[in-house]
This record gives sequence, C-alpha cells and structure tokens, in this order.
Amino acid sequence: MIFMDTVVEQVVLEVIKRLGIIPIGISNRHVHLSKEDLQVLFGEGYELTVMKNLKQPGQYAAKETVTLSGPKGSFENVRILGPVREKTQLEISISDGYKLGMDVPVRESGDTSGTPGIILLGPKGTVRKDQGVIAALRHIHMPVNLAEYFGLKDKDQVSVEVGSTRKIVFHNVLVRVSDNFAPELHLDTDEANAGGVRSGDMAEILMG
Repeated sequence: MIFMDTVVEQVVLEVIKRLGIIPIGISNRHVHLSKEDLQVLFGEGYELTVMKNLKQPGQYAAKETVTLSGPKGSFENVRILGPVREKTQLEISISDGYKLGMDVPVRESGDTSGTPGIILLGPKGTVRKDQGVIAALRHIHMPVNLAEYFGLKDKDQVSVEVGSTRKIVFHNVLVRVSDNFAPELHLDTDEANAGGVRSGDMAEILMG
C-alpha cells in the first residue's frame, strides 16, 4: 500500500479513525487528457511535465495548460492533471458551466456518456470533443483498511459535515476504495465556497 510507507501517514490514519475526520482537497477546474489528444494539442511525441505532485499517489498537476471554449464563454490557462488517461475528461464546477454556456451534469469520474462537449485549444492544435464535460460527484478517496474500519465498501455513499461559521452537511458523498488511495475528501470550488472551507481543512464523516 503506497500511502502506508511512512510513520507520519500511519499516524494520520489513526487520527482519522479516532476522530472520524478526513482531510479536504479542493478541485479547481482541470482537464485529464488522452494520449491522442495531448499529441494534437502539444505536438507529436509530447509528454506532460510534472509541476506538482498531488496527494493521490501517482497523480500530478502538469505545467501545461489549455484554453477551454464553450458556446458562450471560455477559460484560459486550465491546468492539465497527469498522467494521461484512456479518454479526455474536463471537470468543472456548475458555476463554470454557466460561464461556458452549458448545463453540466454531476457525474462520477469516467462517466461521460451523454455529457456536453468542449473545444480545447493548445499551442500546436485544437481538439473538439463531443462529450466529456462533468461536474465531479463529490467523493472520498479511502484506503482499504480505513474503509474496513468504518464498515464501508467501494461505491457506498456517506454524509460529511464541513466548515465552521458556514457549517454545512453534504449528503450523497461517494466512497472510492483502493489500496492506491490516500484518504481525502474531494469537493469542487462551488461546494468549498458554500461551506467556507479550503484544502487541508477537515471534514467529519457522519456514520448512521
């Protein structure tokens, strides 16, 4: 298990178990690219450059960015997250969707069937996708032993409480379980702003 490689990480897991809390990670708009689309946008043979490793093992924010163009608006300098995936997926907030001029469905990552399309502009080319834009369903990444401690399994849903002055409870939080995960609740910027929380804040898992 990657996450359990250090004593500090073991201590973090014990704190989560004892207090029933989990760190929050805030996801700003970003794009996951297929290898094929990366080549079109940045050139044949191009590979992403790691800018910053993310908390989830093997995941990173790349130095590269793209421009998104929708029916009514656009966003420049949208960060690419690596490594490349089987298919391209754009994750934005519902508020971002308003600016782009599209109704963005809330979906689990990877479930892009029937979702809106988008135009991606890179330094070497343009990619037009017929689908792939989602607002990611809020979710918790959870290693197997932690899920077993809480009596949870992959694809279960829980409620979590976040915030202080703007305390709020989020229901229908998807639990994703894998030995390759570090424990973290992922919210988008709309959800984070609603609760007045930032990355690194803690959320309480409400059981039962």
